[in-house]
Amino acid sequence: MITNTKDGWKADFRVGGANGKRYRKTCTTKAEAERYQKYVEGQFTTTGKAWTEKPKDTRRMSELLEPWFLLHGQHLKDGERRLSKLRLIIDKLSNPIASQLTPIAFSRYRATRTKEGIKPKTLNNELGYLTSLYNSLRKAGEIDYPNPLSEIDNIKVPENELSYLTNEQIIELMDSIGECDNPHVELITLICLCTGARWGEAEGLTEQRVHHGRVTFTDTKNGKNRTIPIPQWLFDRLKDHAKTTTGNNLFTSSIGAFRRALRRTNIELPAGQAAHVLRHSFASHFMMNGGNILTLQRALGHSDIRMTMRYSHLAPDHLQDAVTLNPIEGSGITGIKKAA
Repeated sequence: MITNTKDGWKADFRVGGANGKRYRKTCTTKAEAERYQKYVEGQFTTTGKAWTEKPKDTRRMSELLEPWFLLHGQHLKDGERRLSKLRLIIDKLSNPIASQLTPIAFSRYRATRTKEGIKPKTLNNELGYLTSLYNSLRKAGEIDYPNPLSEIDNIKVPENELSYLTNEQIIELMDSIGECDNPHVELITLICLCTGARWGEAEGLTEQRVHHGRVTFTDTKNGKNRTIPIPQWLFDRLKDHAKTTTGNNLFTSSIGAFRRALRRTNIELPAGQAAHVLRHSFASHFMMNGGNILTLQRALGHSDIRMTMRYSHLAPDHLQDAVTLNPIEGSGITGIKKAA
């Protein structure tokens, strides 16, 4: 029986006869109550057994971290760091029951964080971490409810102009690096400038990964190895350097020496750039010198071409067709005064 009550539409019925199990549930709409009754009766017809509703998942978000790490997190390159970030986010959310987190609760949390001065990129990362938590656990069957944040959008972040070093700045930087006592920082810098490698990728090279005029980067950000040709002079220098090192690695940690050398120059960079400007410089000069955007994508190891397209405007012929294919020049329209 389905009746309309002050609290909503109430389904109250038995399955399997007068002495069968009794089911009661109050729903928002009559249709929802009818679907519930039909589903329960269908389950009994199919199995011959009374249907038992699964208990609600009342675990708090912190209780999902262990199964998340076991099933998914430990396989991520930054799994331990991600776990630490999730603990902090969940603590700031006051550790709610995971199935009861709502979009409005998260939006209010994000608004509070914005007032605290947290940058949009950081907030977008937090949303991404939580979304991955819910989605991976649902795929693994650990939870049976959907991601409650699936409809939340990232905050739009203005695209910043990417800084790169001019030829003069590169010379200034290399002169400053020449004053370093560290024997590795110069070669690591040259590798980054010649290949677009991230500092950690270049710093992690071994002798075995320098071969046939190429270097091979492993343990990359996207997990895919990539091999890049290098100039013969750099290949020869790396091989000579390998003779002076002990162990498998060509270099020791040198980022501190690089930063000190950078501070000795007059080069001013946006906050947080430092060694990453070398990668931007490779990509920018590659395009300015007439390079192909698809080749650049492979060299940088971008899985999404949109990341590489940030450099496309530096190509010598970027949007040059606009000069000849606009409606005035391209369509033969006459009667337009073009000279002063």
